[in-house]
Amino acid sequence: MSYDRFLDGDPVIVTAALTGGVHGKEANPNLPETPEEIGQAAGEVEAAGASVVHLHARRPNGERTFETERFQAIDDAVRAHTDDVIIQHSTGGTGAPDADRHLPLRTDPPPEMASLDMGPLNRYDHLTSENTRGLVDSLHDEMVDRGIKPELEVFNDGHRNEVFGLLERRDLADPVYATLIFGPGTLSPPTPRNFLTAIDGLPEGALFNTLGFGRHQLPFATMGILFGGHVRVGLEDNVYYRRGELAASNAQLVDRVVRIAEELGRPVATPDESRTMLGL
Repeated sequence: MSYDRFLDGDPVIVTAALTGGVHGKEANPNLPETPEEIGQAAGEVEAAGASVVHLHARRPNGERTFETERFQAIDDAVRAHTDDVIIQHSTGGTGAPDADRHLPLRTDPPPEMASLDMGPLNRYDHLTSENTRGLVDSLHDEMVDRGIKPELEVFNDGHRNEVFGLLERRDLADPVYATLIFGPGTLSPPTPRNFLTAIDGLPEGALFNTLGFGRHQLPFATMGILFGGHVRVGLEDNVYYRRGELAASNAQLVDRVVRIAEELGRPVATPDESRTMLGL
């Protein structure tokens, strides 16, 4: 992997993961759950410098859902509150039939991007996401059919191997875009050495997005900026601004990473610049 993109000061794409599908307002009362709350949060992070919003859908009681209709309501609210942000739907999750995992891809219009988990992982003490190759392939194929850019979510070294397997089975549109995820459990252990190994082991020409869970969000976002990658922050991945202080909003987390990028000589990409870099 060449680090010339850092030296050249290429723009950094900032993704904001607004709500997630596990914790809710009990973890941070500022986490948006309703379509209107998510739409307002999207407008705030776009103004702060994010060009991509990563979306999960919630039922009125706050529980996660894959229903197309709920994603549609969220997309409508996001578009009402934003100018030009890139919408990215999550297809990852646990405890749902494979058919349900396709439902977030079927809004009108479809999202410009969608996440694609690259393999199995454990979540907490009693949940597992299987993410079989058959499911990965079928989600990828529907994304291609609907003109949706896959964002390959790589939770560990084995998932990075699965990226190469997917490239053997399917034609992925250039550039490959992989989110490298670091944290506890099934995730890659959050060390600088593992981060460098991960980016060095990606397919030639791939772009990478950097995601650290919890207290690892800020240091890994900074490393992602330093080494020519892109970054994801937001209340899905981290509900704190600093130790003992809950984040006031998704926009507060975006504001901070934008300041760091600019101090490190990486301008923040606009939505149109992001579309060009991602091949949307």
